[in-house]
Amino acid sequence: MSDSKQITLECSNCGHSESMRTFGGACAKCGEVIVEARYDLLGLDPAAWMTAVRSRKAQLWRYHEVLPLYDTANIVSMGEGGSPLIKSQALAASLGLKNLYIKDERQGPTGSFKDRQATVAISALKEMGVNEMVVASTGNVAIAYAAYCARAGIKLWAFFPALTPSDKMRETAIYGAEVIKTTGTYDQTKQLAAQFAAARGIFLDRGIKSVAAIEAMKTMAYEIGEQLSRELGGDLPMRAPDWFLQSVSGGMGPIGVGKGFREMKSLGLVDKLPAFGLIQSTGCAPMVEAFERKQRVATPIENPDSVIVTLATGSPGRAYELLYDYVQDNGGHFISATDEEAFQAIRTLARSDGISVEPAAGVTFAGLFKLVRQGIIKPDDVVVVNCSGHTLPVEKTILGEQWQKQVDLSAARSTPAVPQDDLATVIDIMGGQRVRRVAVIEDNVEAARLMHRILSTRDDTEIRLAHNGEAGLQLIRAWKPDMVITDLMMPDVDGFEVIRQMKADPMLLEVPIVVVTAKELSAFERKELEMSTSLLLQKGAFLDDEFVEKVTSWL
Repeated sequence: MSDSKQITLECSNCGHSESMRTFGGACAKCGEVIVEARYDLLGLDPAAWMTAVRSRKAQLWRYHEVLPLYDTANIVSMGEGGSPLIKSQALAASLGLKNLYIKDERQGPTGSFKDRQATVAISALKEMGVNEMVVASTGNVAIAYAAYCARAGIKLWAFFPALTPSDKMRETAIYGAEVIKTTGTYDQTKQLAAQFAAARGIFLDRGIKSVAAIEAMKTMAYEIGEQLSRELGGDLPMRAPDWFLQSVSGGMGPIGVGKGFREMKSLGLVDKLPAFGLIQSTGCAPMVEAFERKQRVATPIENPDSVIVTLATGSPGRAYELLYDYVQDNGGHFISATDEEAFQAIRTLARSDGISVEPAAGVTFAGLFKLVRQGIIKPDDVVVVNCSGHTLPVEKTILGEQWQKQVDLSAARSTPAVPQDDLATVIDIMGGQRVRRVAVIEDNVEAARLMHRILSTRDDTEIRLAHNGEAGLQLIRAWKPDMVITDLMMPDVDGFEVIRQMKADPMLLEVPIVVVTAKELSAFERKELEMSTSLLLQKGAFLDDEFVEKVTSWL
């Protein structure tokens, strides 16, 4: 071990501190289960440290001075960290956000942000001489730990709750881990894993109660600070966003990110801490329910009702108290989203920005849509969303059953060309109805492209775009569409004027009009639009299949 590096463990409840020798236990003074690592930040020159950091590879361990490892020779790494911060285009435009960024944690070695936790935890265990361990997981943690344990030569016992997808358990087993599937909930599975570890005298990973877990997650904050500074500039070496959004189960991710930004602020690297948008699955939302009741202690959910098993922690315990305090001090909001809203958000993000995410991240984006619609997140806010993992293996609930069309070519296998009969079959499958014509008037190019992309999923629809009200009226009069979709806020001829002129023209009077707008409408404006249009949607509301269904019903 290095004699120069000083790491202490400080209790999050009573403040008791002692030198770090292991990170597996509770506070020796009060029994608090969450303790945090502290480093000699006063002895760290921020300018010199940032120069050193920037000279290293864009990976998690570039910040090793503030991670719980004494000797870098014990690092177990596969290049994790340094994930891209992608600026959203179409999705941001549809939500009316100027600066929406996606922290793409799908890029990790096993495809999720849990690779951060695995590299720090397994490196620390290697340093402490641990050669066997137990973990309870709903999927991603076990996969990451299995990969890193294999690399470190540590035997892993992985316990899974009943609803864990078999593909996740299978991948864990590929790395050589012992896989135990229970018939209980995640909370029950954690209890069983703890009993097993105690009976056999094996190290138990305690998730959020482990120092390594929180320390690993804070590296996202450091990376975001560096990346936003390069993107947006600023007077300080790093830049904090206005909002950081993540779905929460146990709460480990945002607790770690919050600690990272606190450290950065104490070093003078950022001037503020971000507000937190914390989203839970409606079927297991003890934090949201407590927050809505203005309570600092959450009541456990005994029987979670969600197919998104990674968010099924029914008893968040002390973690919620820490997050509640953070939101009270720095701003933020707890909100829930249903499983279906999450799956719709996954489809929307994939079709708009080309990013396919896991269901837990789908919950995050569904929460983002709600926070924007409710006016909690403002158009000028800088927003970072944690894309915590990849969709694959694809859960069938995301796409449903009818996601592909099939053409039987068995009769034509001996023929080099596709017969005309089969071409007719294709035409029948793709729909033989007349083509519906839809005019879209939208001055935001990205939002227009997104609407075009969504509507293009209907094979019987032709879409034409106009990027201002005057051009839109010319298109409508010349083309005679079956439907008009228009924004309201446009220069010169706005959406209100487009609607008025259409209603004044006998040839256009009966054409259905759909208004999609980010404008906060007055009672008078809303009443006027309800009387003259077929459908009124706030921007963001068309970000799912419901938009296509409503348009289809009017067509």
